[in-house]
Amino acid sequence: MATVRVQRDDFDAGREAAALAGGRRGVGAVTSFVGYCRDEGGTLAALELEHYPGMAEAEMARVAAEAEARWPLLGVTILHRYGRIEPGEQIVLVAVASAHRGEAFAAAEMLMDYLKTRAPFWKRAIRADGTVEGWVDAKETDDALAARWEAAGR
Repeated sequence: MATVRVQRDDFDAGREAAALAGGRRGVGAVTSFVGYCRDEGGTLAALELEHYPGMAEAEMARVAAEAEARWPLLGVTILHRYGRIEPGEQIVLVAVASAHRGEAFAAAEMLMDYLKTRAPFWKRAIRADGTVEGWVDAKETDDALAARWEAAGR
């Protein structure tokens, strides 16, 4: 069973990874990915992230279940923040526990690719000059990365 949370507050990635491993003897690997807000060469003051409450968590859980069906995983944690996030702050955590590193790496990568394209989150940039940009769609490159998992099947 995956742990899925959408929250305004920051998170402790190390503590989350340790909790995922939980001292279980079968865990041989925990792979984690933390996404941060970039400053885009000093032009970005912050990102504003919004989500569809309830639907975002459901989609994240569905994607986690898909990864658990595809690989022999021992645990999955997905955390995603919303609200105003400034450069250098964490946005997202994907952590996966398995007996072997290959499954953990592959599952974490698939989860992140799917989150970028399927989960109902929206972001817009607040520039250093005060300009607020429109809501951004997923990039074609993000769609292509997610599509490769469809083609792979496993």
